[in-house]
Amino acid sequence: MKGKFPVDRFQEIETPFYYYDTALLRETLQSINHEAGKHEGFCVHYAIKANANPKVLNIICQAGLGADCVSGGEIQACIEAGFPSRKIVYAGVGKSDWEIRLGLKREIFCFNVESIAELEVINQLAGEMGKTARIAFRINPDVGAHTHAKITTGLAENKFGIAMRDMESVIEQAQAMQHVKFVGLHFHIGSQILNMGDFAALCNRINDLQKQLERKKIVVENINVGGGLGVDYEHPNRVPLPDFKAYFDTYARLLRLRPGQTLHFELGRAVVAQCGSLITRTLYVKQGTAKQFAIVDAGMTDLIRPALYQAYHKIENISSDDAIQTYDVVGPICESSDVFGKSVDLNATRRGDLIAIRSAGAYGEIMASRYNCRKMPLGYITEDL
Repeated sequence: MKGKFPVDRFQEIETPFYYYDTALLRETLQSINHEAGKHEGFCVHYAIKANANPKVLNIICQAGLGADCVSGGEIQACIEAGFPSRKIVYAGVGKSDWEIRLGLKREIFCFNVESIAELEVINQLAGEMGKTARIAFRINPDVGAHTHAKITTGLAENKFGIAMRDMESVIEQAQAMQHVKFVGLHFHIGSQILNMGDFAALCNRINDLQKQLERKKIVVENINVGGGLGVDYEHPNRVPLPDFKAYFDTYARLLRLRPGQTLHFELGRAVVAQCGSLITRTLYVKQGTAKQFAIVDAGMTDLIRPALYQAYHKIENISSDDAIQTYDVVGPICESSDVFGKSVDLNATRRGDLIAIRSAGAYGEIMASRYNCRKMPLGYITEDL
């Protein structure tokens, strides 16, 4: 066994596959509950889109977190995992009719509404079903985040949310509708954010918006600040847990909650990224003109983040303790972008060695595809081995 990996057991499993360290997952959940629990009215939901492996979901559900969903399929997945409907929130710019009906049927906590057109459809469908939909409005706060351009969501140029200038009018429209109940405001500025100043800027913006609404005698029961907290992709062994204390303390210190208000969080990556690794096997070591390649049996179909975002993942040879050599670690897909890392220092690698691509628990297995008619990777938790 090298590090936390049961390498001998891995030899028996067809690669590539995802491995989830459930001890680390439970430690992460314990830290979230401990730090959030210090502050009255803090409620944490897990963003299902990060990882919907049923066994992972069940562990998160057992820890008492709610669920943040962005599709009807995710609502079904978290219901099957045991999440209570009263802890489910449903966001997304393009909710279809069947998804809205599913949320209404299950009587979820609320819909995070992103447009007037969506509000009108929810009101209509709720009326047809004899239901009242609890809704929060996702407001685009025009707050930038120091992260990758493809995962910012809170700028005016992004597709998400309702413009601040329209906030009062859409709330007033909702209050005049018969089959919806306005229960809160929702915000989300992006993902993989490590600078607490970005969350501080969101707090300041929400404080201003709350004052604006109070002048109109509009009461907000719930504030949802989304998620966005990042993880340390470079040092998953030294820093396995995100800084949950700094994250929750930032909101406790700077966001001026009103008496009786509940503050909702939607953490995804921060919950599951570090507990997951993509385990792949070396097929060939190829000597090029100026470099050598470790060609593995996992590809961008199994973990698309490096190809899609140029994302960094620490890569380790968990079969070898030999001297370090430098490789480009690449997959078998017929695309030039099928590269996990360039100039990666690995213990000397041979055919058959197992390679761990770390911090892959978020947006890894869930984003896998069957391009090139490949098999989908399976996911295993510690208890499976």
